[in-house]
Amino acid sequence: MQHGRVSPDQHRTEARPLRVVAVSGTLSSPSKTDALVDAIVAALADVLPVEVHVIRVSEIGPAFAGALTRDQLDATVERELVAIETADLLIAASPVYRASFTGLFKHLFDFVEQYALVDVPVLLAATGGSERHALILEHSLRPLFGFFQALTLPLGVYAHSSDFTEVGGASKYEVTAPLLQERIRNAIARGLPLIRSSLDEKARIERSL
Repeated sequence: MQHGRVSPDQHRTEARPLRVVAVSGTLSSPSKTDALVDAIVAALADVLPVEVHVIRVSEIGPAFAGALTRDQLDATVERELVAIETADLLIAASPVYRASFTGLFKHLFDFVEQYALVDVPVLLAATGGSERHALILEHSLRPLFGFFQALTLPLGVYAHSSDFTEVGGASKYEVTAPLLQERIRNAIARGLPLIRSSLDEKARIERSL
């Protein structure tokens, strides 16, 4: 999926689209977490040219759930890991499950090379049944990506059940709460300087090779 919308006030031309990889840790479908990821991607595409790849644990989970080491993974999962490791921007999203992210979400990142995400911008996102779970962003997700030495963006995005509306005969969800839409825009706006700085540095390194 490729988006090319650029806001009128964008003052720089990107050398290439931003490679965005979004990982949704939900285990169900339809999913509010998937809907949140879609809303974040759409808002990001309003301000930057992006090339987006979405990885859904609900789809690939059975292919890696029983693996203990990376060499036991099939080619499909290996390609998804390479996509994560080569992203310009990572969106990491999970529903709250037993007070943390889902086990398969964590298991997928157990296979990611330890230093592949150093200084990679990561936008953290999560969904839960109520506002009381919002600290998953700070207590679970941010420490995980701190281990990878990734550049977690200043604002994450947490959404709860009332932020979504069922559409298509309850076959999917959409973000409809104005406050959540504003939080998404604010998280992107606060993160843009770090995203652009990271992309400029990556381009400088690529030119020097």
